[in-house]
Amino acid sequence: MSGRSEGCKFIFVTGGVVSSLGKGVATASIGFILRAMGYKIFIKKLDPYLNIDPGTMNPKEHGEVFVTEDGGETDLDLGHYERFTGVKTSKDSNMTAGRIYQTLLEKERNGDYLGQTVQVIPHVTNLIKNFIKRHEQENDFIICEIGGTVGDIEALPFFEAIRQIRGEIGVENTMFVHLTLIPFLQSTSEIKTKPTQHSVKELMSIGIIPDALICRTDIELLSADKQKIASFCNVNYDCVIEGLNLDNIYKAPLSYINQGFDRVIMRKFNISSYQKADVLKLQDTLAKWEQIKTQTPKKLAIAGKYTSLKDSYKSLSEAIYHASVHCGINLDISFLDTRAFDNQTTQQIADELAKYDGVIVPGGFGTEGLEGKINVIKTLRETNKPFLGICLGMQMAVIEFARNVLGIKNANTQEVMGDSQNYIKIVGIMNAWMDGEQIINSQKQIGGSMRLGNYTANIVSNTLCHKIYAASTLTERHRHRYEVDISFKTQLEKAGMIISAFSPNGKLPEVVEIPTHKFFLAVQYHPEFNSSVLTPNPLFVSFIESL
Repeated sequence: MSGRSEGCKFIFVTGGVVSSLGKGVATASIGFILRAMGYKIFIKKLDPYLNIDPGTMNPKEHGEVFVTEDGGETDLDLGHYERFTGVKTSKDSNMTAGRIYQTLLEKERNGDYLGQTVQVIPHVTNLIKNFIKRHEQENDFIICEIGGTVGDIEALPFFEAIRQIRGEIGVENTMFVHLTLIPFLQSTSEIKTKPTQHSVKELMSIGIIPDALICRTDIELLSADKQKIASFCNVNYDCVIEGLNLDNIYKAPLSYINQGFDRVIMRKFNISSYQKADVLKLQDTLAKWEQIKTQTPKKLAIAGKYTSLKDSYKSLSEAIYHASVHCGINLDISFLDTRAFDNQTTQQIADELAKYDGVIVPGGFGTEGLEGKINVIKTLRETNKPFLGICLGMQMAVIEFARNVLGIKNANTQEVMGDSQNYIKIVGIMNAWMDGEQIINSQKQIGGSMRLGNYTANIVSNTLCHKIYAASTLTERHRHRYEVDISFKTQLEKAGMIISAFSPNGKLPEVVEIPTHKFFLAVQYHPEFNSSVLTPNPLFVSFIESL
């Protein structure tokens, strides 16, 4: 194979038996291998649910919403894609069934189908195929992960679409990778391959024959186990890849390579050889992690409101890991529900936070746990303990300072108080802001109405922010609806909290800090969306170095 001259190739990753097996990590690992081979790739996630996008979905049920540079609110798996491959995702990287049907019905209402009876085949499947094939001209490989599991009713059009693509461009230009579960029965101390056999049978019943299987398992598979799976599932023996549970997800691509999965891909697409420089870099990084694991850990707390599901803060956890490896510091991360601090005494909060070397207060939405966040930030400020606030964490930091330092006891946010007149609005909603030449009205429908994606900020010289970024500007991803009111700038700075980065027009505070504090910095954006294991975000590096 010699790049695009032979046309773009497609790899489809599907799942069976149960959901949440790790298709996102598997897909990202395949992307890492192809990037290591020197190919240009684009990864996409197809989600069968009927939401237009994940933007309005509860983080405690669905996990975090990952934000792309161009402002797409997408599935958290896109974060894995970026962190493993270094390839930036976009709005074109995630499609839901809801958006497909929305597009379909808009086209039907506009008369685009010229009176045809609109059906799943060919109209829905054509829209799915068009989305999948987008970007094929400029890439060597497109990798598509199909959300859910084979057999899901809502996923059937997606499976049909990828079946049709193989028929249209040929077996030699497509690869189907199926991720399944190999359960281990403790009562008999044996693994069971039957669920995988049934899953593959279900896949084959809709016309898709897998080229390789990734088998998630708690214990190592024996050669006889792999041979049995290969025989019953109609794949070659070396195409049965063990997906053993790992203590570090970044070991996944190396595990696949050690089992020869890279050679399976090479054989499938007639690739002769490749340089493994990226593989060696990842090996070195993971070796460093193994070394620092023996150190006495620093204790870090994430004080938020979605702590019941750790995937709610997936990108944040990963960004912390990236920075900790870079700094050579072993971190022990705990999650604290800020609702527990809503009504606790100052001493109770101080006693709890004394267990940690530093605290991050992340973003969120709604009113629950806000007073707890304010109480936590107050304690961190008064005890000189390192604090990093993100998005809502920055807004609460400013409100806390206004209440307890400026003496504005009724300082609050419009998110809590709405149209009430009984408070001083430190944080409020913007009626509109400029995004290029487009005016975005933030008071329209909830979905897709926030300041989303990359925005640039000007950094004030001789500040901690300037030291961290070592530049006069920064560009980071945003996802929020409320802004700190710039009119309080003079009062804040006279009392010791400075605004160290602004939007280019000078109207929107982007970073606040307290120079006299050991480390007290809060940002309006989400730096966790711009970090990878080989290139950690400098903000997290600086914060962890302060612990």
